[in-house]
Amino acid sequence: MIRNVLGSVVALVGAAAAVQSPFHSWYADRLGRDYRIQDLFGGITEVSSSVMGSVLLPFLFAALVTIVGVVLRSRWVVALAGLVVLGFTVLWMVRQGQAAGSLTVDGAGSGLRWGVAQALAGGVLLLLGALVMSGRRRTRQRRAAEPYPVPPDDHPDTWPPTQEPGPAAQTSPGPEPEADPYTGPGRHRASPSDEDTAQYPVQYPDEGDRQDRDRYHPPHP
Repeated sequence: MIRNVLGSVVALVGAAAAVQSPFHSWYADRLGRDYRIQDLFGGITEVSSSVMGSVLLPFLFAALVTIVGVVLRSRWVVALAGLVVLGFTVLWMVRQGQAAGSLTVDGAGSGLRWGVAQALAGGVLLLLGALVMSGRRRTRQRRAAEPYPVPPDDHPDTWPPTQEPGPAAQTSPGPEPEADPYTGPGRHRASPSDEDTAQYPVQYPDEGDRQDRDRYHPPHP
C-alpha cells in the first residue's frame, strides 16, 4: 500500500513536469510548444505551431495514461506513459540535431535548454514511479461449492468426487432370505453349560414326537 502511494506521487510529479516542459525553451529561445507534432516525423521547420498541435499533445496523452495507471494501480500503464514521454523527447532531439547539424548545451542559450531537461526528467520520474509501485495483488477467489453431479445411469453406485464404487443398495440379484418362521420353545435358548445341566436337566422329546412334528407347520402354543 505504501509503495503504491509513493510510486503514484512520483509518477504524478513526472507527468506534471512533462506537461509543463513545452512551455519552456527547448532549443535556443524557441519554446517547446512552437514545434509542430508533424515536424517530429518529417523534420524540424521554422513554422510555428498551435498549442494543441505541438509536442504538448503526446505529453498530455502520457499524463492521461498516468492518471489511469494510478487509479488502476497498474505499474505497466504508468511505465507506458514514461516511455511515451521519453520516446517523443528523444525523437525531437534526433530531428533537431539533424536540422542544426549537432546538439550542444551552451551556457549562452544557443543550445539545448531547460525545457528538454524537464521533459527527460519527467519521463524518468514516470519510470521510477512505475518501479516503486507494487501493483495490484491478485487474490484468488474461492469458487462456490457446487453440488456433486448426479451419477450416470450406467454407474449409479459411485461416490463423488473420486468416482470410486460405493456400496450398492442391493448386494445380490436374488431375493433376500426369509426369516425362520418357527417361534416354538428352544428358539432363543442358549446352549446350556455343565452347571445348568446339573441343576436343571434338559428334557428332550421322544423320538416318535420328533418324527411326528411337522417341520413346516410347527405347533403353536
